[in-house]
Amino acid sequence: MTLLLVSASTLNAQTCCSGGIPLSNNIGMPIEDKGTFQLSLNYDYNNLNTLNNGNEKLDDNSRLRITHSILLNLGYAITKNLSVEGLITWVNQRRNISQFGNENLDETSGMGDGLLLFKYNFNNLLGKSSSTELGLGTKIPFGSSTETNSQGIILNADLQPGSNAWDIVFFLAASKQPEFRPSLTFSGRVIYRGTGTNNSYFGNSSYKFGNEIQAFVGASDQFVVLKTLVTPSISFKYRNAELDKIDGFNLDNTGGNWLFIIPDFSININPSLVFSTRAELPLYSNVDGTQLTPTYRLTTGLLLKIKSKQNVLNLNI
Repeated sequence: MTLLLVSASTLNAQTCCSGGIPLSNNIGMPIEDKGTFQLSLNYDYNNLNTLNNGNEKLDDNSRLRITHSILLNLGYAITKNLSVEGLITWVNQRRNISQFGNENLDETSGMGDGLLLFKYNFNNLLGKSSSTELGLGTKIPFGSSTETNSQGIILNADLQPGSNAWDIVFFLAASKQPEFRPSLTFSGRVIYRGTGTNNSYFGNSSYKFGNEIQAFVGASDQFVVLKTLVTPSISFKYRNAELDKIDGFNLDNTGGNWLFIIPDFSININPSLVFSTRAELPLYSNVDGTQLTPTYRLTTGLLLKIKSKQNVLNLNI
């Protein structure tokens, strides 16, 4: 019985570093002509019901973590090469623990952190019909980091809508269309996030989420189906997160490595409006200690493009 209680205490204290708002997942809007404004609104559902110890999946479904996110992306092409985009978020996070016949639910909702990114595009750097983008940005701590549970106790950092810390973001992306099929696109991107420190964690402590890197590689193609342009794609994502730190010391049961496969499907409702949906499914995970890891993630939404020559938007629906 003592062993079970110790185990339960450890699990309650662990940080789930794959929950939270998918900021890095949702940056990198399409390249467009000078003066083009883009607006993207997405709903993201992240389900974590897989408990791992290292790379071993444990037969334990007593913990469930669900994150609902509303993601608003805004982008503008300042010149044919320079663009800026921002990400504004709202998040609802729920963590349910069922042990020894009892259930404990912690939940927070509110505005999450945001992101601002400047990108520069180098046309044909990798040859004809290619683009290479370099970006630099920052995560902006809009969200609250002091939400409490039903007993008035401040919740751990992983359940807070915000982080109360500024991060720096580096962005690199490349794509190329082969001559033998111009509608086919091979692409890749790498996003590195150097995290800042919340120096008022629980009032008198400091907390730093682990630095992370995400790398994507994939391919997409375009087809005309019933006079409508559709774009299926498949990509793979690798994510590495370092251990979190509290008061400068590494925090166990945080950080790790993950590999996902991401099938995606989009359809052009008209030349200005695109509907897309994608799933993110884990292929491999190796975490520090014992952690919840993603079971699946679903994202769906709309992308609206307003060209500079259009004084009045005509959706042609």
